Amino acid sequence: MRAPLSSLPIVFDAVSVTAAGTHMLHAVSATLRPGAPTAVLGPNGAGKTTLLRLAMGLMPPSRGSVTWGGRGEPGGAGCAIVFQRPAMLRRSVSANVAFALPRSGLTRGERRDRLAHLLDLTALTALAHRPARRLSGGEQQRVALARALARAPEVLLLDEPTNSLDPAATRSVEAIIAQAAASGIKVVMATHDLGQARRLAGNVLFLVDGRLIEQAPAPDFFVTPASEKAAAFLRGDIVE
Repeated sequence: MRAPLSSLPIVFDAVSVTAAGTHMLHAVSATLRPGAPTAVLGPNGAGKTTLLRLAMGLMPPSRGSVTWGGRGEPGGAGCAIVFQRPAMLRRSVSANVAFALPRSGLTRGERRDRLAHLLDLTALTALAHRPARRLSGGEQQRVALARALARAPEVLLLDEPTNSLDPAATRSVEAIIAQAAASGIKVVMATHDLGQARRLAGNVLFLVDGRLIEQAPAPDFFVTPASEKAAAFLRGDIVE
């Protein structure tokens, strides 16, 4: 039997994105490889969300190329993305997650077991029959993570997954992310939370004004940043 196609590595080769006359990314070259989570850091407007959208295949580059496992289109084991403000279906928590399960390849019993596992993994079992739109922000983010994990993606892309959440909700979401990474899923996470990046990331991509300033192992980036802009960002200074 032929091995399933892989989405990794995801390679950005001199990628630029221009929209409505605005340069969102400038000649970015980077590689997302299997392994520990990658944190995408930078000030507002740095291009973090644009990079995630490119990695998901939701938009094409204006120049340069993006490849997934050496191919010009996303596919294989696939990617899943969770946006900063995920939309909830007008259904229960359980139905929101079940909607994302594969329509084929699973028996009814396997779908039921998979759903139960996802609800347990994301600490949503007790909320399974609640309307998803009536949940708190942190609870909705856990529903979004459960939906993203429903298809067992190879790559999980997260855009500010704990923005505006309180510390307890943040810890719950981070625990799910850590478990996903431990299971072998490649996590790529844009975040403004430097503590979160320190806790979860194995490597860092640092963007400023659409340009990739640094890519480094997380310990090196946080302890000995190679650029003055990264050092200033870590100090909390305004970086442009």
